[in-house]
Amino acid sequence: MRRKWPTTSTKNFEGLKARLDAAGIPYVINPKLVRGLDYYSKTVFEWVTDKLGAQGTVCAGGRYDGLVEQMGGKPTAGVGFAMGIERLVLLLETLEQIPQEISRQVDVYLCAFGEAAELAGLTLAERVRDQLPNLRLQVNAGAGSFKSQFKKADKSGALYALILGDDEMAVSNPCVARANNKALPGMRLQHTWPPASCRVEAV
Repeated sequence: MRRKWPTTSTKNFEGLKARLDAAGIPYVINPKLVRGLDYYSKTVFEWVTDKLGAQGTVCAGGRYDGLVEQMGGKPTAGVGFAMGIERLVLLLETLEQIPQEISRQVDVYLCAFGEAAELAGLTLAERVRDQLPNLRLQVNAGAGSFKSQFKKADKSGALYALILGDDEMAVSNPCVARANNKALPGMRLQHTWPPASCRVEAV
């Protein structure tokens, strides 16, 4: 049995639908939709997708015109929503809508071998970040062998890996990052192997 709503609520709902129609936003009216908090008033909504299986609700919320007054404030109209960021990202990935330059979180991955190199790597990373603030540099955490660190570098999606070990520590000022054909003074790119990695040495 369909409930008969007050005239003011019906008028408000019809106005909302008219604005959605004017904006070209498709919607489905669900008279059984329920939000779990009792301070909602008038309209509640959910933004759902059929691309994520059972976990299809991406965003949900509604009006809560009486909430501020209930908390001791002046009568104030309000509307709000909650959005699952992880679910939104998953939806964008599923629809392949994330640009490659955004999906890649790391440009340069710094591999350091030995305690001295690890400490020097922290200084190196800060210098690179200061001089190339748009470069996304990640420092390896947890030590590891050459092979394991390179696996992490490749998994990160970085374009390059900077290697800092005994040989690099033996030369002065081993501090460089190369991106968009820009390099810090005093260093040169020695070689590129395997793909998405590089070694640097003093000039």
